[in-house]
Amino acid sequence: MIEPPPEPRIGVYVCHCGGNISDHVDVDRVAEAAAGMPDVTASRLNPFMCSDPGQDLIMQDVRAGLVDRVVVASCSPNLHEATFRNALVRAGLNPYLYVHANIREQVSWVAEGDEATEKAVALVASAVAKARLIRPLDPIRVEAVDHATVIGGGVAGLKAARDLALNGLRVALVEKTPFLGGWVARLDTLFPTGDDASDLLERLYRQVSALPNVEILTCARVAAQEGYIGNFRLKVHRRPPRSDEELERLARVRASGRGGEGVIPFVGVCPSMPPEEPQELELATGAVIMATGFSVYEPRPGEYGYREQPEVITLAELIRKMAEGDSRDGRLVIHGKPVKSVAMIHCVGSRQIPGLHEPGEGGRLNRYCSRTCCNGLLHAALRIRRDHPETVVFDLYRDIRTYGRGHEEAYIEASENQVRFIRFLPEEPPVVRREDNGYALSVTVRDALFHEDELELPVDLVVLGTGMQPAPIEDLAEIMRVQTGRDGFLQEVHPKIRPVEVASAGVFLAGTCQAPMDMTETVAAASAASAKAGSVLSVGAVELEPFVGRVDSRKCSACCTCLRACPYGVPKIVNGSAHIEPASCYGCGACAAECPGKAITLEQSTDEQVLAGQSAIIQSQPQAAGAPS
Repeated sequence: MIEPPPEPRIGVYVCHCGGNISDHVDVDRVAEAAAGMPDVTASRLNPFMCSDPGQDLIMQDVRAGLVDRVVVASCSPNLHEATFRNALVRAGLNPYLYVHANIREQVSWVAEGDEATEKAVALVASAVAKARLIRPLDPIRVEAVDHATVIGGGVAGLKAARDLALNGLRVALVEKTPFLGGWVARLDTLFPTGDDASDLLERLYRQVSALPNVEILTCARVAAQEGYIGNFRLKVHRRPPRSDEELERLARVRASGRGGEGVIPFVGVCPSMPPEEPQELELATGAVIMATGFSVYEPRPGEYGYREQPEVITLAELIRKMAEGDSRDGRLVIHGKPVKSVAMIHCVGSRQIPGLHEPGEGGRLNRYCSRTCCNGLLHAALRIRRDHPETVVFDLYRDIRTYGRGHEEAYIEASENQVRFIRFLPEEPPVVRREDNGYALSVTVRDALFHEDELELPVDLVVLGTGMQPAPIEDLAEIMRVQTGRDGFLQEVHPKIRPVEVASAGVFLAGTCQAPMDMTETVAAASAASAKAGSVLSVGAVELEPFVGRVDSRKCSACCTCLRACPYGVPKIVNGSAHIEPASCYGCGACAAECPGKAITLEQSTDEQVLAGQSAIIQSQPQAAGAPS
C-alpha cells in the first residue's frame, strides 16, 4: 500500500450525478472552491463519479502520486462508499484514506440556487479538513466458525438450510413448533401452477433431512445471544409442546404412522418427536439467518361481520374447507349448507388508512399492501367457478394487484369465467348484515365504477382476504439486535444494495419476516440470504470495518459510563479498565461521546477530526452584511 507522506495531497472529485446534483448545485463553482482549499492538489468533475471512467479518474491521480487522500462529493455514502474504497485499493492506496461528502441528499435534494452551492462548498471544505487528519487503518479480521443457524422452519428456513448445507457448512435449523413447513403446510395447492403444496413441502424436507450436516431442532427457541459475526453463541431452549393445537396436530401425526416420513395436509412435517423434558443447548455459530415468517391479520369481532356471523370467514378458512371438496348440485358446501353465492372482500387488514381504520396492537396501522391477497382470492374464485359452477362469485376490491408472472392471466380468466368484479372506495367499504330472503347474508356496496350505484348482493358466504403482518417476534428481534421498520417487519440495511443484511453483522433475512412475499420471492430471498452467509463463512475468516471505539486504558477510570451509554452492551470492564471487543462494536460513537475522561475515541471520527470539519464549515460561510470579519 502507498503510505502518505507528512504533508497530505488531497484529491477532490465532484459528481454531477447525471443532473441530480448539477441541476441544483453549481458543480463548477464547487470544484473551483475545492481547488483553493489547503493541501488540495487535484479537483475534478465527472457526470457519474461512480462509473468506471469516474473511478479511473481517481485511480490515475493516485497512481501518478498526485493525491494520497481522496474526497468524493456525490450521493449518499450508503450507496457508493464501498465503490470508491475499492477503487483506492485497486490503485494501491489504503482504502480508509477516503472521506465522503454527501451533496445530493444533504444539498441538491433539499436546497436550491446559491444556497445549495454554498452548502455544497461547506460540506466539501469539512471533508477536506477531516481528510488532512485521517490515517491509514486496517480492517478487523476475525476467525469464522463454519456453522450457520437458521431460525424458522418454514419454506424459507428449509430452503436456506438446504443451500447452506450444500455449500459445505454445518447448519442448525431452529423451529419453535413441533412441525416444519410454516404457512405452506396450511395450503393444498399453489397459485398459479396448481401444484400440490404438500408434495412440494415433502420434497424440500426430504432434501434437507438427507443432508448429514443439518441438525433440526423443533420445539426450540433462541433465548440469548452473545458474540459477533463469525463467532456467535446462541442459547437455545427446547420444551415439550404446550398448546392444545400442537398436541392435536401431534396426535394426527402419530395416528397416521408417518411421523417424519412425509407431510400430512394442513399439519406439516414432523421430523422427530419433541423432547419430553425441557432442554438447554448452546450453539457456536458463525452466522444467523432469520426466517421467522409472518402472521395473518385477525379481523376484529364485527369487522365485516366476522365472529358475529358464522358465514363470514377468512381466505385461509375457505382454503381448508375447499380442500375437503364438499359439493352439492354444483355448489360449494360450507357448514353443511350449499352456497348459492359468495362475496370476496379485498384488503382486509392491509392498506389501512389513518382515520378510517382502527389501529391494531401497539397503535400500528398496516398501511402497506400485502401483495399476495389479490392472487389468493383470484385463485379461490377460479377454483369455485371450476369445481362448483353453480356458485356465483362476487369480487369486491379496492384495486386488483396481480403483479407476478402469469397472475394477470388469472385475473382475465376469472373475468371470462363470470366472476363479477365490483370496485369500492376505502371510505365506503362494504356492509355485511344478516338477511332472511333465502340467503344467509346481504352485502351492500357502492359501485365506484358505474354511476356509484349502491348494490345489494344476496350471499350465503363472505370471504375476507386478510393480509400478512409481522410475526410476533419482538423478543427475538431484541435478542438478535435486529431493527424493525415502520411497518413492523424486520428491516434490511438497503433494499437494493444490501437487501438481505441487517445492521448487526452476520445476521441475514430470508422471506416474509422482511416483507410480504409470494412463494417464488420467498425462496429467492432465502437463497440470497444463504449465499450471503455462505460467502462470509466459507473462507474461514471475516474482515470488518475498523470504525470502532478504542479505549486508552491510561485515561479510563472504570466509571462504567460507557456500559450505560452503549445501546448494544459491547463495553466490558476487564482488569480495571473498559474493554471494547472490536468485532462486536457497531461504531455508533455513544461511548466516546459520553466518556467523561475522553478515554474512548472512535476511529475516523476523533474529536480532532470532527472539530476540524466543523470549523471548516463555519469558516466557509459568507460573512453577513455588517458582521465583523
